[in-house]
Amino acid sequence: MNAIELGLFASRLEAVCEEMGEMLRRAAFSTNIRDRLDFSCAVFDQAGQLSAQAAHIPVHLGSMAYAMADIVGTIEWAEGDMVVLNDPYLGGTHLPDVTLIAPLFVAGRLVAFVANRAHHADIGAAAPGSMPVSRTLAEEGLIIQPCHLIRRGQLDAALLQRILDATRNPADAHGDFFAQISANRAGLNRLGELIDRLGITAYDEAIGALNDYGERLARAALAVIPPGVYRFADQMDDDGQGCEAVVVRVALAVTPASIEVDFTGTANQVPGNINCPLSVAAAAVYYALRCLMPAHTPACAGTFRMIQIRAPEGCLIHAQRPAAVAAGNVETSTRLVDVLLGALAQAIPDRIPAASHGSMNNLAVGLTAPGAAWDYYETIGGGMGAGAHGGGWSGVQTHMTNTLNTPIEVLETRYPLRVTRYALRQGSGGDGAHPGGEGLIREFLFLAPAQVTLLTERRRSRPWGLAGGSPGASGHNRLNGAELPAKISFEVAAGDRVTIATPGGGGWGPAPPPNVPTDQADRARHDEPHPGDPSSGE
Repeated sequence: MNAIELGLFASRLEAVCEEMGEMLRRAAFSTNIRDRLDFSCAVFDQAGQLSAQAAHIPVHLGSMAYAMADIVGTIEWAEGDMVVLNDPYLGGTHLPDVTLIAPLFVAGRLVAFVANRAHHADIGAAAPGSMPVSRTLAEEGLIIQPCHLIRRGQLDAALLQRILDATRNPADAHGDFFAQISANRAGLNRLGELIDRLGITAYDEAIGALNDYGERLARAALAVIPPGVYRFADQMDDDGQGCEAVVVRVALAVTPASIEVDFTGTANQVPGNINCPLSVAAAAVYYALRCLMPAHTPACAGTFRMIQIRAPEGCLIHAQRPAAVAAGNVETSTRLVDVLLGALAQAIPDRIPAASHGSMNNLAVGLTAPGAAWDYYETIGGGMGAGAHGGGWSGVQTHMTNTLNTPIEVLETRYPLRVTRYALRQGSGGDGAHPGGEGLIREFLFLAPAQVTLLTERRRSRPWGLAGGSPGASGHNRLNGAELPAKISFEVAAGDRVTIATPGGGGWGPAPPPNVPTDQADRARHDEPHPGDPSSGE
């Protein structure tokens, strides 16, 4: 297969994933999947190794790439099967992320798999939105170990009903599950057509060539990192259960042959839900290093062959059952990117940006009441870190998430909520030769009683700057003007207002003197002390 043919093959595989995503989005019922696009789709080979993915959610895709081989290797597959799972300790991430996997058989032979993972705003937790301030996995909702939702083409209606019965809005959940089923069927059809045109042998050879090509591109791109060991540490604000300043530590050992990513020294798993399985840590590693590769690098298993990941069992990012993990997937994954970029900044400072806002700023709201139950979940953007070549973007999702905001018109039409303020948070980006992006302010007026859960970070610590740039401002959460903790669940009444101010991004390079005319010269300075930057190694 020549270079042009290989490029076309890679594009066709990616197009399969994109069509799956479009099917899922258009068929879904919930705002979280249909409007926020909180889902991901991918193709795998017969052994569960990644072959292609669409540009969806990094934390979904990287974790699937890491764990899929173990999942598919434990199941007896038949044509027409579809397996469902969400167990974080058996290939999932956190319980709201539900994965459906379908095998593709051609002429009786298992050739490939398609899979999609979608975040369900309710998966049966006691708190609406299924993102509680939890202490054990069981508190976070219904645990689905890998099992057949469809067996040889026959739906297990009892299993589906058991899942739907755990939710507050079974109609939406029913629609979302069938959207996921439809997405996999679309993927099977398109991938089957591609294999029919090529033939099974040629398809297998093309997958092998694609993996080798991905490895070559990755090795060439990562060769810019000088050999050596690069260390960095950051911390989580708290776990919502009394543990504060929870350390996340990494050492990158770079050689011409490999990059070993070692998280030894990271804190032990904690009582709260900022723990995560190793697959989530792998997603952060793959993402951070993939950002150094050219855009045309294929998303396949070969691209990540030279990367080795180590983390002690029982630590924060290699948690063991029954540790709670709801926030690990969203908050700890984001901090993992920060520490990885902090280590890389010591090796290739002009290629790495300052820290971005460092939180997905999770908001889960709803009501549990007979005949009036509802739930809603969203993440909120913030400031992007600045880099050597320009300032950070303002009010955006960064790194491990890639979702949209819910349109205010949709939110206000479907739920007893009003968005009374949605604006950039002026002055929240860190000063510098290139300033960090501004965070957001999003304020909600409740028109009816509800339960609210906030899982947020960078409310104590601040996103660090680089090369002498200042850190971004930390965020804050407020109820009717009164300060709230970073992680909390509470009741609101009609007329209450919840305000979420998200962190800004860190600045890059020393800020110009005040007498030098620049758009950022008169930006308000933050009173909190500068925490230092990655050049210190901590």
